[in-house]
Amino acid sequence: MKRIAYILLVAMVALTSCGEYNKVLKSKDYNVRYAYAKKAFEQKKYAQAYTILADLVPVFRGSDKAEECLYLLALSYYENKDYLNSGAYFKQYYTQYPKGQFTELARYYSGYGYYLDSPDPQLDQTITLKGIEELQAFLDYFPKSDKVAIAQSAIFELQDKLVLKEYENALLYYNLGNYMGNNYEAAVITAKNAIKDYPYSKYKEKLEMLILKARFKEAQQSVDEKKEERFRTVIDEYYAFINDYPESESRREADNIFKIASRHVRE
Repeated sequence: MKRIAYILLVAMVALTSCGEYNKVLKSKDYNVRYAYAKKAFEQKKYAQAYTILADLVPVFRGSDKAEECLYLLALSYYENKDYLNSGAYFKQYYTQYPKGQFTELARYYSGYGYYLDSPDPQLDQTITLKGIEELQAFLDYFPKSDKVAIAQSAIFELQDKLVLKEYENALLYYNLGNYMGNNYEAAVITAKNAIKDYPYSKYKEKLEMLILKARFKEAQQSVDEKKEERFRTVIDEYYAFINDYPESESRREADNIFKIASRHVRE
């Protein structure tokens, strides 16, 4: 009986709350609607908050409530995990109020929302790039913010996601081998571009090892007149790799590649 009574009580509260919300939506008193939106936000009813605030932003334009209203709209979307909409409204906020009360937070949340929304490496990385752009802008504008460390860490994670995507692309080329062309060369170019763009990535070692392996396979499968030259390139890549990673877990494989390559090169 107690459980039934509790369920009935919750249902009554929900209906009352819903009735109040619908009444506010129909109200022509904008101050009443704004007060309710702020209360809804505090109660974590973010969908109710941004539904009301979206209507109030153009109404309050030019008033003393305009700045807070727009920021709260963006933050309501953010807290509801709708990062695309929140990012758009945060950008609208810091564009309209470049020195506003909430500009630092708006720039931070704009970028961090894209970071949270960034998809797996196999998918399109437009959001990832947007996150890097927004977070870097935040660091440029607020280099002394207490959120700098968080923003920097998020940027590194997003960059590593881009590098991982390039590594997987390079690996695909490597696995294709000489199918319909020299895919080993494509693997090398893709990997080297990733290293050039993101030289401090945690995937740099894997990329360099893949370059060595691709050069080795390319040399092995070359016509005789190109073998020696290409094996010399393999040796160059070997020394570059062990110089950077002398204790690499791939050292044994790299050493074996070097031994085979050395047999094809005249003194």
